Amino acid sequence: MKETPQSDAAPAARTPWQRHVIDPIAVQLTQGITPEKVALTLAVGSALALFPILGTTTLLCLLAGILLRLNQPIIQMVNALCTPLHLPVIYLVVRLGNWGFHVPSEHLGIRMMNHMLWDDPREFFEKFGMTALHAIAAWAIVAPIWVAVIYLISLPVLKEALRRKTVEVTQAPPPEHPVP
Repeated sequence: MKETPQSDAAPAARTPWQRHVIDPIAVQLTQGITPEKVALTLAVGSALALFPILGTTTLLCLLAGILLRLNQPIIQMVNALCTPLHLPVIYLVVRLGNWGFHVPSEHLGIRMMNHMLWDDPREFFEKFGMTALHAIAAWAIVAPIWVAVIYLISLPVLKEALRRKTVEVTQAPPPEHPVP
C-alpha cells in the first residue's frame, strides 16, 4: 500500500519558548518591521542590557529605541531576558577594566558597597567611581563587538522565520465566509 501524507495531522504542540519568545518576535515581524531592524533591536538591546551600572539599562534601552527607531516591546523584552546575566557581566567588566587600566583587583563586597552607598554616598563614589569608569570603558570596548556578533547571528534566523511565516500564510486556505 502506498502511504499518503497526513494533511489532517494536528499541529505540533508549541513549547513555552516558542509561545513566549519566538511568537512575539514573529508577530512584530508581521507588523511591518524588517528582520534587519529586529536583529538590530536584539543586538543593541542585549548590549545595553549588560551596561555595568545597575538601574540604568531600562532607560538606556528606551533612549536607544527612540533614537534608532527600534521596537520598544522587543528591546525591553531583551533587557528583561538579560537580567540574569547582568551581575556576572558587571563582575567581568570590572575585572577587565581593572586589568586594562592596570589597577590591582580588590574584593568588592555587595553588602559593604550597599551600606557605604546609603551611609556615605560621597565616600562610595570616591572609592568606587574610578572602578565604575573602568568597567564602563571595558564595556564600551566589548559592546560594539557584541552588537555585531548578535546582529550577524540573529539576522539569518529572523529572515528564515519571516520566510517560513510568509510560506505558511500563502499556503493557508482562505477563510470560509458565510454567504448571506
